[in-house]
Amino acid sequence: MNFNYKNKRISGILTVLPQNEVRFEDEAENYNFSVKQSMKLKKIMGYDKHRIVEGDTSVSDLCIFGMKHLLDEGLINGDDIDALILVTQTPDYYMPPTSNVIQGELGLKQDMLCLDINQGCAGYLVGLIQAFNMLEQDTIKKVALLNADVLSRRTSKRDRGSYPLIGDAASVTIVERDLGNSRIHANLKMDGSGYKELIIPAGGMRMPATSETGVMEVDEAGNYRSLDHLKMNGEAVFNFVQTEIPPLVDSLLAAAETSKEEVDYFMFHQPNRFMLEKLADKMGVAREKLPNNVVENFGNSSSVTIPVNMAFNLGEKLLTDSYKVCLSGFGVGLSCSAMLMDIGNLDFCRMIEY
Repeated sequence: MNFNYKNKRISGILTVLPQNEVRFEDEAENYNFSVKQSMKLKKIMGYDKHRIVEGDTSVSDLCIFGMKHLLDEGLINGDDIDALILVTQTPDYYMPPTSNVIQGELGLKQDMLCLDINQGCAGYLVGLIQAFNMLEQDTIKKVALLNADVLSRRTSKRDRGSYPLIGDAASVTIVERDLGNSRIHANLKMDGSGYKELIIPAGGMRMPATSETGVMEVDEAGNYRSLDHLKMNGEAVFNFVQTEIPPLVDSLLAAAETSKEEVDYFMFHQPNRFMLEKLADKMGVAREKLPNNVVENFGNSSSVTIPVNMAFNLGEKLLTDSYKVCLSGFGVGLSCSAMLMDIGNLDFCRMIEY
């Protein structure tokens, strides 16, 4: 599915990272693996350290902290926010929507739209698409797109295939109308037949969480997890990304009549360094233009990795210059999306700690 927009822009990006930093070496003894094997895994996948929430810290805590920072610093005006979108897989509650919780705690105006979207790795682009759609309405001039997840709380600490790469984080992206002649191209693809490849089996209405679903079991690879925990078929997800993303991006660039050489950066979702290196090579894109260093520094925070990627690798550059950027998110669903737009001359682009 293809989307086209004009006269819309990202005006600011803030990322919120838990202050708690955990190193791979400190967790290696949790895994049913020798030290030598663990260090080899670290080198290949790019594991090093990740940010993990402590206690009962939830999505709303990270988002409210980030929004308050922007309000207190005068970087946004609460009365200007006409819509608040939250993209998360780990909401505070089944009901009410966590976006309403955030709106209420911040004391934002009641004449606004709050919306929760259950999306993961492609969720940043899905959120942007929804924000751009909202901006087509005369009554909506500025949207706060919040992406946040605390998946470490639903991932087994004894699962070496998932836990070392998981990170918790939140981001606030301000999206608004643009007086210039900006053009945005996007596309997305959904393959629900692969929904079981990346799943938390228990906890919903299909399989409510019970004492039985919380029992830890060992799989054929030696990982311990319960049905309450994230389960990932790494090989299937890897093959999905390597198969689907190159043609998806090629189709996007063709529709925008733009060559890969004209794109300044490919700021993609970051599942791990190995997958991104292989993807860059398959796409024929220089690895320097497709950063892959988020997981080793902060962990894979699902839909938040793209704003973390931009804030960490471009940062202050985005305050004074504008770049042609290709964004792409891919994973749980299975879902994938790509977007081409100019990003820059932002009001803010920063990282803060919770």
